[in-house]
This record gives sequence, structure tokens and C-alpha cells, in this order.
Amino acid sequence: MTSSPRRDDVATVDELKAIVHQFVDERNWHEFHQPKNLVMSLAIETAELMEHFQWLTPDESARVKDDEQKLHDVGEEVADCLAYLLAIANKLDIDLSTTLRAKMIRNAIKYPVPDDE
Repeated sequence: MTSSPRRDDVATVDELKAIVHQFVDERNWHEFHQPKNLVMSLAIETAELMEHFQWLTPDESARVKDDEQKLHDVGEEVADCLAYLLAIANKLDIDLSTTLRAKMIRNAIKYPVPDDE
């Protein structure tokens, strides 16, 4: 992949989707990237992410960020999950920014901020 790395504060969702699309294109994997397969793969990667936290207490799980190796390993699984989410969005032509904003509006209605007592 030829694009230079960009941090979260400057990378766009479109750029991330393009990185995943290019990866799939270069390997001719489009025939395997059907929604069913991608969703199943996402579930598998999510389970792999869960493994890193399976037997930790809540406090121990919060300290994962303080252990460089653990944080790296968790980050790898998070990246795998994100890649599959982006691949699903690519395959189904989902505009993630619009969809997320609309969902958060619905969530705000469903779960209003509590009034101060």
C-alpha cells in the first residue's frame, strides 16, 4: 500500500475504506467478501478481541493501556475488527459517517441525558 500513514485526527473514513478496498483488490478477494462472510469474520475477530479481556477484572482491563505489549495485541484485534467493518461498508455501500450520526441521534432520543436532581 502506497499511502502514507495518517493519524486519527486527520485520516478520513473514506481513506480508511480505500485502504481496505485496495488490500482486497490487490488479492482479488472480492468474490469471498460477501456480506455473510464479512459479518462472520467480524464476529470471529470480535471474539479474538474478547479473549484479551476474558479473565481480567474491570480494573485489570482498564490497565491494559499501560502494558505496551498487551496494548499492541489488543490494537491488532481492534484493527482487524475495524477492517471488517470497513469492508462491510464497502460491500454494502454504507456511508458510515451519515449512518453513525443518524444512529447517535436515535440513541440520544432513546437514552436521554438524565436531568440533574
